[in-house]
Amino acid sequence: MSLFQPIPNESTVRDATRPLADRMRPRTLEEFVGQEHLVGPGKPLRVQIERDDPGSMIFWGPPGTGKTTLAQIIARITKAEFIEFSAVLSGIKEIKQVMADADRARQYGTRTIVFVDEIHRFNKAQQDAFLPYVEKGSIRLVGATTENPSFEIISALLSRCRVYVLKQLTEEQIVTLLKRALADSERGLGSLHLAASHEALQKIAAYSSGDARSAYNVLEVATSLVRQAETNQITDEIVHEAVQKRVLLYDKAGEEHYNLISALHKSVRDSDPDAALYWLARMLEAGEDPLYVARRVVRMSVEDIGLADPNALALCMAARDAVDFIGMPEGNLALAQAVVYLSLAPKSNALYTAYGAVQEDVERTAQEPVPLHLRNAPTGLMKGLGYGKGYEYAHDTETKVAGMQCLPDSLRDRVYYHPTNEGIEKRIRERLDEIRKIRNTRSPRTKRESQG
Repeated sequence: MSLFQPIPNESTVRDATRPLADRMRPRTLEEFVGQEHLVGPGKPLRVQIERDDPGSMIFWGPPGTGKTTLAQIIARITKAEFIEFSAVLSGIKEIKQVMADADRARQYGTRTIVFVDEIHRFNKAQQDAFLPYVEKGSIRLVGATTENPSFEIISALLSRCRVYVLKQLTEEQIVTLLKRALADSERGLGSLHLAASHEALQKIAAYSSGDARSAYNVLEVATSLVRQAETNQITDEIVHEAVQKRVLLYDKAGEEHYNLISALHKSVRDSDPDAALYWLARMLEAGEDPLYVARRVVRMSVEDIGLADPNALALCMAARDAVDFIGMPEGNLALAQAVVYLSLAPKSNALYTAYGAVQEDVERTAQEPVPLHLRNAPTGLMKGLGYGKGYEYAHDTETKVAGMQCLPDSLRDRVYYHPTNEGIEKRIRERLDEIRKIRNTRSPRTKRESQG
C-alpha cells in the first residue's frame, strides 16, 4: 500500500459520516477565514504559496486556527503529493520509510509535502531524520505546533523553515464559519434547514475560545439535540446543553501555562485586582494545579510586596494551607483573596533586588573567611587564635547597635538593601537610616578619624 495519501476529492467531501469540521474545511485561500496578516493579498504566506516557493515552513498557533487546512491548500495548489503525519502516532521507522519514498518520487518529478501535526512532540532523533531530506529538497516540510518552536524544534531544522504565527480566530470570524456551515447543503447542514440567531452562534463562538474545530463540534452536537426535539431552531438553551463546559485554551505543560501565570503575576505587580482575578480564574477553571498557583502567589508576596507589607507573606501562606486543607473548588476563594490583597498592597522589590545584588557578589568575589570577631570560640585553642576577639555584644550598648564591621574587608561599605517609601518599608527606611548613623559614630574607623 502506498504511503502517499491523496487530498480528499469531491466524492469524499460529501461523506456525511465525517465530522462537520472536516467536511467544512476550506479548499481554497478564498474560502479560508482568518489569518489575514498571512494570507491576505500581498501577505508573506500567500506570496509564498502563489509563487510556488518550495521552502519548508512551520505553522505556530492555537488549536483550530487553520494549520492543517493551510497545509492541504498548499498541496492542492502546488499539485504535490500530500503525506500527513501525527507526531503522537508516528515513529522514526515510519519517518524514514516515507522519506525514502519521497526521495524516489522526486527522481520522477513528483513533489512531496510532508505535513507533521504536533511536530513539537517529535523527539530530537525523530526531528533529525527530516534534516537531510529538507536540506536537499526531497520534501517540503510543513509542521504544525501549538508550542513555541524556539523551545520545541531543534535549531538545525528550525533554521531551514519559515515560521508563520497564526492568531486565534475572533468570535465574528467563527460566527461566519458557523453561518456558512448552516447554509451549505453540499458539505454542511444546509439540507436540514436549521435556524439559529446571531446571539446563539455568538455564544458558541465565545465558548470555543477561538478554536474553529471546537465551534463546529458544538454546532454538530446542537444539531443532534435540535433533531431530537423535533424542531429546527437552535436556541440559547440548546447551545448551553451542547457546550456543557466552556472550552478553555490551556496546556499545563505548554506555553499557555507560562503565559497565563505571567499575566497573573504582572497584573498583581501592576496593582490591578480585576485582571489578577481574571487570570487566576482562567488557570483554575482550566484545571491548573491549585498548589502550583499557590506557590507562585507566595513568590509574588516576597518578590513584589516584600517588607512594604510583611503580612502579605503570612496571608499567602494561609491561602496555600487553605487550598491544601479544603481542596477545590472551595480553595479558589482563598487564592482569590490572596491575589486581590497582593494587588492592593504597597509594592516594593527592594528585598528582591538586594538579594540579587548579594548573589552577584557571592559569585564574583573571593570567598573570604569570616572575620575573627564574628566567630564563636568554644575552645581554648580557638580563643587563643583570636576567635571572638573584639566582638561587641549589641545588647550591652545603650542604642543596641554595635559599631562592628560584619562584612568581609572587600565588601566593607557595600549596601544591598535600599528600602522604598512604600507602606511599612517607609518606617523601615527611617529606622535603617537611624541605625547607620549610630553605627557610623561607633565604628572603629570613625573613632580613629576623629582622634587623628
